[in-house]
Amino acid sequence: MTIQLIKGEFQVDDAIELVTTMVQIKIKYHERKIHSQMNEEDIKSREGKIKNLQRELSEMKEYMQQGGDKIAIISHINAG
Repeated sequence: MTIQLIKGEFQVDDAIELVTTMVQIKIKYHERKIHSQMNEEDIKSREGKIKNLQRELSEMKEYMQQGGDKIAIISHINAG
């Protein structure tokens, strides 16, 4: 099963806001799991995922700002 979350062209500022919001939701998910975990290995794994998301978001913002007036974004969730 697939859910299409985003498909379209967006002004750069709107695209950055949209992607930032989605990544922040994922970061908050991992932060909540960290606070409920007692296993140090799981905590370190989630902290690493958060750092990667933050780094990738920063790189994505830079990339988007270097582009033109609009950015095309397509995002799907595939389960199965």
